[in-house]
Amino acid sequence: MSGTLERTRCRLTAHPLALDATLAAGVLACMVAGSFVDPHGRNGVTWGVRTPDALALVLMVLGALALVFRRRAPRTVLALTGTVSLVECVVGDPRAPVAMSAVIALFTVAAGTDRSTTLRLGLLTMTVLTGASMLFGPLPWYAQENLAIFAWTGIGATAGDAVRSRRAFVQAIRERAERAERTREEEARRRVAEERLRIARDLHDVVAHHIALVNVQAGVAAHVMDKRPDQAKEALAHVREASRSALNELRATVGLLRQSGDPEAPTEPAPGLDRLDELVGTFRSAGLHVEVARADNGTTLPAAVGLAAYRVIQEALTNVQKHAGTEAKAEVSVVRVGPNVEITVLDNGSGEDDAPESGGGHGLLGMRERVTALRGTLTTGPRYGGGFRVHAILPVKTRTATPGGTA
Repeated sequence: MSGTLERTRCRLTAHPLALDATLAAGVLACMVAGSFVDPHGRNGVTWGVRTPDALALVLMVLGALALVFRRRAPRTVLALTGTVSLVECVVGDPRAPVAMSAVIALFTVAAGTDRSTTLRLGLLTMTVLTGASMLFGPLPWYAQENLAIFAWTGIGATAGDAVRSRRAFVQAIRERAERAERTREEEARRRVAEERLRIARDLHDVVAHHIALVNVQAGVAAHVMDKRPDQAKEALAHVREASRSALNELRATVGLLRQSGDPEAPTEPAPGLDRLDELVGTFRSAGLHVEVARADNGTTLPAAVGLAAYRVIQEALTNVQKHAGTEAKAEVSVVRVGPNVEITVLDNGSGEDDAPESGGGHGLLGMRERVTALRGTLTTGPRYGGGFRVHAILPVKTRTATPGGTA
């Protein structure tokens, strides 16, 4: 039974004109039924059957027909139903419930407009119909029929305003839920983009550094293979060590993409300045002369700051190895200055390709993104007289978490 009622309601909702026609027919039936009942008998309050006059029946039909178009022109329908109700109150049988059509029309107007309009139209309808019935109707002004008109018009306006308020409340909840859903989706997309960028930076740093070393050592081995086989073997050993380190770091980086249930997730901490000597040693073994000066007084850096400093030095020395020429020298300094740690990498390269930013790579961009994520600053550029300078200022205490800090 409930399923049949639900299907009927859905069909009527999908066809509002049919729904309004059905409502108008029901209202007409109620008005006609009410007009045949006479609550006032000779011996007090008795219920008897009487016959309404023809004018009352015509007015009831006109009021019901007007309700068919209540959604298309609610104020016009209210004016028409109010007019036929006023005629009935003044010249017709006041017991004929023609005002029921005006109550339904007032409810429709109140449900589809704002509260101030509802108040104005509701008071106007109540005042005109009740005043006309009391002043010009055939019944005494205190008759219950006159008071009933006042009460029912007020109920219609109040009920319509309540429906409008509920619709607005439900709509606000729906919009808030949709907005929250859009915000969650945008936040998820932003996090995915940040994670993708972080992994791309890590992969670039690892691959660029180790592949540059492999390229240099392989070139050395190929050059001295025939004349100095011992030196060629040493260069190949460095190639093997660099490739092994690259594979280990790539495995650790790719391991971040594992699901939580996957085995053998990486547990090695992210590299920091405690591995600076090891990093510099790989470049020295590749033939690059590197000098290191530290004045950070053994400062223990957060993982995010240590990783960013390590990657900045790694990328800067890789650029020196690739662009500064075979006779270049590099200087690395790490200095604690107040709340910051400053990283400086200088080289005296004089080669024509001593311009890392002109190679179209992403090394300097990755360094800048890492430093900016920690609220630091990075300056890069050529030095006067030749060479290149990379200078990074990193706050020791970070206020924002960087994705690189969770590697």
